[in-house]
Formats: sequence, C-alpha cells, structure tokens
Amino acid sequence: MKNTPCEYIVWNGLPAIRKGLAQSMINDFGLNQNEVADKLGITPAAVSQYLSGKRGHSNFNKKLILKEFKSSAKRIIDKGDEVLISETCRLCRILVSKNLITFNQK
Repeated sequence: MKNTPCEYIVWNGLPAIRKGLAQSMINDFGLNQNEVADKLGITPAAVSQYLSGKRGHSNFNKKLILKEFKSSAKRIIDKGDEVLISETCRLCRILVSKNLITFNQK
C-alpha cells in the first residue's frame, strides 16, 4: 500500500527539515543542542541524532536551500513557537517545489 504525500512528509521530509534547521542553528548561530531542542520542540537526543545522521537522511548542498534553512532558523530563534509551524511548512513547500523531496515510491 502506498503512503499519502503527507505520510511521506512526516516520515521523510520533516526529519530532513529538522536536521537542516538544527545544523543551521548550531553552525550559523552558535546555539547548543539543548537550545536547538528547545527552539524546535524536540528532545536533545533527537537533535543529537539529526546531527550524527541517524535521523533526517538528507544532503542539501544547494546554496539557495541552505540560505532558506538559515533564514528560517533565524526567524525561529527570534520568534519561537510563533513561527515554527509556518517556517517548517515554508521549507517543505520549497523542498517539494525544487524536487528535493519527492513522493516517488517503489
């Protein structure tokens, strides 16, 4: 049975987005893993797994995408819960539109 696009996003897209945000928050803004966990509403252990590659299997090397992650990370750091959902959805739409997240299933 095939998954719906939203199921696919929950299992594959959301972890990739969280990984990108966590990497940006640490590398671009100097937050530690506990601070990132607090900003993203996840556990520090989850952040550790994103950073180590155990979760969020993605490799977004395109400058445009990395710029978008940095932009969203900055907004989330500054405004917190107020923008977390909208920024996550914004990144998802961008990744889908650039075919970096696809729904092709075997």
